[in-house]
Amino acid sequence: MSELVKVVDSLENKISKLLHKMELLQQTNTRLEDELNTLKNEREKVLESVSHWENKYNSLKLADTMFGSNTDKTEAKLKINALIRELDYCIAQLAE
Repeated sequence: MSELVKVVDSLENKISKLLHKMELLQQTNTRLEDELNTLKNEREKVLESVSHWENKYNSLKLADTMFGSNTDKTEAKLKINALIRELDYCIAQLAE
């Protein structure tokens, strides 16, 4: 009977250690999930910022070509034509 008590005590000890380890792993997992969510949010903000600055850059580039820069008038004409096509498409969609 004494041997059985030792085995049961050993099993209880091992189970207790495993439960403790599982709790630590769950805490680590929760912390890592929170960190992942934070990083995802930061990434979204950075991507939005990059998109915003790209739009500003393209607008400035277009304005530069329209206001006398001789570097790329063809690009400005193409951009204006693309904008006109977009407007025509929007107007056609609204008319339907």
